[in-house]
Amino acid sequence: MNFNTPCSGAFGDPKEINYSAPLKQLIDEHPSLLAKMAEFNQMIETYEEDDTTNWTKSVYELHDKITSFITELEPHSNREEDVLFEMMVKYIGREGGPIAVMEYEHSTAKLNLKEFMDKVSVIKEENKEVSKEEAFSLFHHLKIVYMTLTDHFMKEENILFPMAEQMLSDEEKQELIIQFEKIK
Repeated sequence: MNFNTPCSGAFGDPKEINYSAPLKQLIDEHPSLLAKMAEFNQMIETYEEDDTTNWTKSVYELHDKITSFITELEPHSNREEDVLFEMMVKYIGREGGPIAVMEYEHSTAKLNLKEFMDKVSVIKEENKEVSKEEAFSLFHHLKIVYMTLTDHFMKEENILFPMAEQMLSDEEKQELIIQFEKIK
């Protein structure tokens, strides 16, 4: 049995890898995104623990935080999905492997962000008060985003990015730089 798989460190310690500029860029974008996620997750926990919470106000505050988060997340996701993943598919395929997992997690996060944003937009349009039950339902979407992407970033940093650094040619890494520049 071969235990020398990407999951068991076949690519070495990810912290010791000298990443090319485009992969380093993706890694360097994670801390800010993680901080924003930790912030909105903490807000949710605070709201849920306080029986005096104004649910409508809390949902609107989260909506503002999520709007800012999406603005930062979208170009990051696009660089991965439209450029890096597509480049890696040539080597490892899309079905049943790391790319399939990454795309599924992106889809899960995007779907839950969209559900939250769409539902809050309706609430705002109708100018209605949010009940505790509605707020908790909305919070659930954001908890899924938080859990999914926190785990997702860890997988990228420990498995996908080391794999990409090893498999992609210098020319492909230069192409990543060119394509990443087009995504703002």
